Amino acid sequence: MDHFSYDLLTWYDRHHRDLPWRTGPGDRLKGERADPYHVWLSEIMLQQTTVQAVKAYYEKFLARWPRVEDLAAAETDEVMAAWAGLGYYARARNLKKCAETVAREHGGVFPDTLEGLKALPGIGDYTAAAIAAIAFDRPETVVDGNVERVVTRLFAIETPLPAAKPEIRSWTAKLTPRERPGDFAQAMMDLGATICTPKRPACALCPFRAHCLALANDDPERFPLKMPKAARPVRRGAAFVAETPDGRVLLRTRPEAGLLGGMAEPPTTGWTARQDGETGSDAAPFAAEWSHAGEITHVFTHFELRLSVWHALTSERPIEGGRWESGLGEKALPSVMKKAISKAIPDAFKRRSHDR
Repeated sequence: MDHFSYDLLTWYDRHHRDLPWRTGPGDRLKGERADPYHVWLSEIMLQQTTVQAVKAYYEKFLARWPRVEDLAAAETDEVMAAWAGLGYYARARNLKKCAETVAREHGGVFPDTLEGLKALPGIGDYTAAAIAAIAFDRPETVVDGNVERVVTRLFAIETPLPAAKPEIRSWTAKLTPRERPGDFAQAMMDLGATICTPKRPACALCPFRAHCLALANDDPERFPLKMPKAARPVRRGAAFVAETPDGRVLLRTRPEAGLLGGMAEPPTTGWTARQDGETGSDAAPFAAEWSHAGEITHVFTHFELRLSVWHALTSERPIEGGRWESGLGEKALPSVMKKAISKAIPDAFKRRSHDR
């Protein structure tokens, strides 16, 4: 399999993507090495999220917390607020826990083995392999969605995903070289992202074009095969946006466990991924003149949520577990809650904390 890795790495040396967290081939020739903190931070952010969306968040986090010890010492609310909008908020909670573990138990130095990395909070098989390969040049098998697409086309794998994953992993392990495994892993990702794309792949530019079975005998776009997706269930609930005359909005913090754990929200009913919540104004957190502001829809990975949004103008009052806040743009509000508040108060996120 050496000719595969040689062809790919030759292509990567010329055509790699310049990414803010990456140590490129030219930098490596100058003796620079990837920073494990940078690799870890980017890999956590890139889970279920595009490169383009991650760039600004990565640079913001690194400017604010340049070392893992800085992130470990940060307030959890600050980290959650900085993460807001990136989605999959359990990642942010685990990010903070992992930073604390590395700082406290490892002296601020990330473990350099697969087993050591997997022992850290929030790091699974894929992330551990990616960090081990990219940061420490360990010859680990790194398989993400881009790699799955490249390998299923290269070997014309007819087994549909997810059943094909063991076969894909086996082929990827055979392809991974002992030298430059980190560059190889990043090259496979770049190839899938820029050449071997889901639609209209640029096969004429691919370093694997002479070896690709899908190109030689089939239609590359047919791969990878996938099982039909089950219909995404719809869940319903309500959100109650209470506003004072001076523009403060009632917020509370969601429980740490569960979806959107630890994030801020206006009071909502008890919807979950598995059950509906109440949708009417009779479920409001207190009596007021609630008016129906409309409905918002938000798509999570495994279900679609539709929230009836209710709005009330009211005097500030003590609410158990609640707080009256201004400057909402600075709060750790997930996208679905921003949608709900904006439905009730269209200019809510244009106001600053000193506006009244």
